[in-house]
Amino acid sequence: MLCCTAAPAFAQEEAPPKPVTVSGNIALVSDYRFRGVSQSDKGIAVQGGITVSHESGLYGGVWASNLAGWGTFGGSNTELDLIAGYKRELTDGLTVDVGLTWYMYPSGADKTDFAEPYVKLSSSLGPVSVLAGVAYAPSQEALGNWSNTPESKAGDKEDNLYLWADISSGIPKTPITLKAHLGYSEGNPGLGPNGTSVAPTGRYLDWLIGADAAVGPLTLGIAYVDTDISAADSAYIQPNFSRVKDGKSIADGAVVFSVSAAF
Repeated sequence: MLCCTAAPAFAQEEAPPKPVTVSGNIALVSDYRFRGVSQSDKGIAVQGGITVSHESGLYGGVWASNLAGWGTFGGSNTELDLIAGYKRELTDGLTVDVGLTWYMYPSGADKTDFAEPYVKLSSSLGPVSVLAGVAYAPSQEALGNWSNTPESKAGDKEDNLYLWADISSGIPKTPITLKAHLGYSEGNPGLGPNGTSVAPTGRYLDWLIGADAAVGPLTLGIAYVDTDISAADSAYIQPNFSRVKDGKSIADGAVVFSVSAAF
């Protein structure tokens, strides 16, 4: 005789996954650093984004941040990124993400928007997560060499390559995650129209070392960000590449703080 009755099978079933999911985030950062270079003149930036993902692996999203100094093109002084791609698991633990980012500057100067396709591979081994990526922007006016040199000219089109690797690991039994980043940029050595070049000094490295801590619904972050852009290269593209207030390079090392929330 059975001592108890098993629960009906339907009571143990989980709700079917949704075909479409919506996620987002919002953040406040002490300095908006894009590939090591400040886009907010070493000032505070408010950022946020939203992504819609389909169970097939297709996704699309939008992300925005305020700007100042370098990357300021008038209008709303805002960067607006439109993102679309496809993400899927290749093998157990290895994921590929292929997509394109369209960088826009609403109501700003002409010839500043550009497109950049990317491919990312990511994997996890226990608490350690690793990501490697390549982004290649084909020749476009926004990336052209428009600096005041005999070699440059208005309307010039250049391309840009960016390679990077990220690694992060949670510390067991704590809310803390350690993180590190290394990137390599190769583009034109000039400014582009209104200072839009993604790699404004031709070739350089950028890196980041930091940590995040989960505090309730928030994530608090701290990171040291730096580049190997020399003082001579910084001086070559003044005033676009200097802080408005004191004229110092916006690619120097800095500690960046952040607070963010995801939903």
